[in-house]
Amino acid sequence: MYLKIHRTEEHILVAVCDKEILGKKISDGELEVEISERFYKGKIAARKEVLEALESATVANLFGEKAVACALESGFIDGQNVLRINGIPHAQIYKL
Repeated sequence: MYLKIHRTEEHILVAVCDKEILGKKISDGELEVEISERFYKGKIAARKEVLEALESATVANLFGEKAVACALESGFIDGQNVLRINGIPHAQIYKL
């Protein structure tokens, strides 16, 4: 998985995506999303690194089977909150 951490004064945004889908554009009806290298391509990370990043995140954006499964299995997200865009799972986390 690719892991990239974006920091602002107020937030730690964690972006995670499966390697196979980086750079792809996916669509479902009028919805079109690009899984851009600029946003997602950080370092290749193991599950443990992704979980550590999600623990400190205030916001997270995840795309792909592996990325979303990692967050699901660890309790960061609920399966009812996973969207599929052209068959690819997507989830977001917001900690208030």
